[in-house]
Amino acid sequence: MSNYKYASIFRALTLLPFLILSIIANGQKPNIIYILTDDLGYGDVSAYNNKSKIATPWIDALAKEGMLFTDAHSNSSVCTPTRYGILTGQYAWRTSLKNGVLWSYDKPLITPDQLTVAQLLKNNGYQTACIGKWHLGLDWTKQTSGEIDFTKPVNGGPTQIGFDYFYGITASLDIPPYFYIDGNKITATRIDSIQEQGGQGFWRAGPIGNDFKHQDVLDTFVSKSIQYISKASKQKDPFFLYLALASPHTPILPSSNYKSTTATNAYGDFVKMTDAKIGEILQYLKDNNLDKNTMIIFTSDNGCSPSANFKELREKGHDPSAGFRGAKADIYEGGHRVPFIVKWPGHVKATSINNATICLTDFMATCSDLLNTNLQNNAGQDSYSLLPLLTPSKKTAYQRTSTVHHSIDGYFAIRKGDWKLAICRGSGGWSAPTENQATKNNMPAVQLYNLKEDPSEQNNVYAKYPEMVRALTEELEKIKGIKK
Repeated sequence: MSNYKYASIFRALTLLPFLILSIIANGQKPNIIYILTDDLGYGDVSAYNNKSKIATPWIDALAKEGMLFTDAHSNSSVCTPTRYGILTGQYAWRTSLKNGVLWSYDKPLITPDQLTVAQLLKNNGYQTACIGKWHLGLDWTKQTSGEIDFTKPVNGGPTQIGFDYFYGITASLDIPPYFYIDGNKITATRIDSIQEQGGQGFWRAGPIGNDFKHQDVLDTFVSKSIQYISKASKQKDPFFLYLALASPHTPILPSSNYKSTTATNAYGDFVKMTDAKIGEILQYLKDNNLDKNTMIIFTSDNGCSPSANFKELREKGHDPSAGFRGAKADIYEGGHRVPFIVKWPGHVKATSINNATICLTDFMATCSDLLNTNLQNNAGQDSYSLLPLLTPSKKTAYQRTSTVHHSIDGYFAIRKGDWKLAICRGSGGWSAPTENQATKNNMPAVQLYNLKEDPSEQNNVYAKYPEMVRALTEELEKIKGIKK
């Protein structure tokens, strides 16, 4: 090949990043699909765990066609605060929710004056939709007797904070009331009641719509998503779909086609089913040539729940936390280190791996950067754009320098570089030792780990590095007390 041809190829390659920026600037905005699974562990995705006993070929395909992040974190180790962080770009402990999650009839956590990712995208020409599990509170209409009138419109939901369309459920699939909500009204024509069910198929007793079956919810969300994509893709404006699946959270309900199809248990089968259902959406995008201009983000709201039956999974050789300590609810890595994959053809390099420490709150700033807009009035204060990590075209660097973690019981940890400081004696959640157990055993008041040397958090080195404890404590207090 001549030197001239080499030079031409080199010039073309060096211009590629600028061409990418030019495409975005000229209004060819990508469709965005954000897939959030519920209680899926870091090690439940086979792309993250070479010892996994559960095959997840569709999620793995996303990783092969995009970027896999090894050190991504939900902003909480339980679901309501994580969902809040994704949609607002803010840590939920800055709100009235200092621990735990919202329940059936709690008021909305997102206030009407708050900018959400949905509103940001809608303001910039996007069609916006939320399908799936909400779990951020709703304003139900009450009768004079104080009882809820389920036939009245529901306020404070997705359609009032930036989403054009909503079809979903109020909270987790084991928390009543069990209704589909279309827009701001339930779809049921009759309200019945259902008794509590135990075991891995657990759900609580409560009101249920005559058109609602727990076993059908995963299929329904996927079907509604494909219907929405079909309709939205025919419009001139790009679309944003926030798909919040209710699986593989309890009730663990693999259909007959998936029962006993993994070498694990019902939970593993449900993970496999969830992967296959995600695959139906990915296949639809490919079949209709929509995947080329669609950014797909895949993740989980926190670590795997003990409802998966860890003892049984271990006996089968499967670890949902892939060697990290703890699980859902905990301050340990297994509570909040989550799978995070981004596919964006032509922009994100296929089969790429990124080891940066990122947080799910970063979605807001990423969308703002993508749109070349600035967040105003302290919106997204805990969010940092991921575009510098995703594309070679960004001249700026990823700006996050530290990340705050939060457990179900309201305990904090801060991560900076290889170091992690937890301000609690135990797990801060459900795993042993709980905070009460750790207190009774007179365990140290803080825990310091070097995750590079000790990724499974077995050696608390707080006494050896008092200056690191002091520096991280000061930084955590600064983050808690200031606005970005």
